[in-house]
Amino acid sequence: MVHNKSVIIGYIYAIAAAAFFGSVTTLSKPVLSDVSPILLSSLVYLVAGATFTPLAQRNEETKSGKKYYLLVVLTAIVGASVGPIMFFSGLKLTAASDVAILSNGETVFSILFAILFFKEKLNRFGYLAVTIVLIGLFIVTTNLTFDKNTLTFNTGDLLIIFATVAWALDNNISKIIARHIHVSRLVQLKSLIGGGLTLLIVLIMRTPFNIQYVQIIPIVYVGLFGVALSLYLYLHSIKRIGVVRGSSILSLSAIFGLIFAVVFLKETISVYQVVAVLVMLLGIFLLYRTQPEKRTDNSDKVLGSCHY
Repeated sequence: MVHNKSVIIGYIYAIAAAAFFGSVTTLSKPVLSDVSPILLSSLVYLVAGATFTPLAQRNEETKSGKKYYLLVVLTAIVGASVGPIMFFSGLKLTAASDVAILSNGETVFSILFAILFFKEKLNRFGYLAVTIVLIGLFIVTTNLTFDKNTLTFNTGDLLIIFATVAWALDNNISKIIARHIHVSRLVQLKSLIGGGLTLLIVLIMRTPFNIQYVQIIPIVYVGLFGVALSLYLYLHSIKRIGVVRGSSILSLSAIFGLIFAVVFLKETISVYQVVAVLVMLLGIFLLYRTQPEKRTDNSDKVLGSCHY
């Protein structure tokens, strides 16, 4: 009975994490009408870093962990500065519903980097699943629209894809660091360093801080709930139900993102978007079904499963 209760809590945490993460695009989209994507990226990650600071202070740093600070800086630049800048820049140029779907590409790119750099292997069904997800990305990015015999790509969608590539690289680097530095400390350092570097770019570019009072709450929400809390819930979910099941449920953030975009932003969902999300979810489902479940009771070793 205790085990079943723990599993149920794990699924609840995973679903809640997907919902919080899925709300990021809908809440951020209106803010970007006045606030620079670079400024928004900085503020969101500084809030996330500040949120994890109390948890990080409770964990003592090991001597071995200090050797990995250069990698922490690297993952901060890639995952908490470059990635978010491209993500929010792309979100400003495209529909929130498209962004919600395209975010699933991070899973595939993470696996491709793992195969390229860490010699991880997939079976033939795994490669088929990756191909299916890439087809979904292609459908969303192009809407299968031809212009003078060439496909027309949406610039905003391409920026989102580049952001997921950056986060995928960040995921693989984080897998190395998380074996030696406590997860809360890693998230804190990565968020504060990345947010600080992005803020420096804002100051150098003299980007105006034209933030309205009504925009403060959405910004704080995205940093606190969309990034920090969703990561916290996700890590606790995979401790109870495993990485495979937890990550597959997290991919439902695309569904939540579509629902939020329709309800709150009044966006219209196209046939291409519906087909693309179904194709991508099928690919992710096949991917996790064909990969062996690797359960763990130590969240420090599984941070790389999602960017945040």
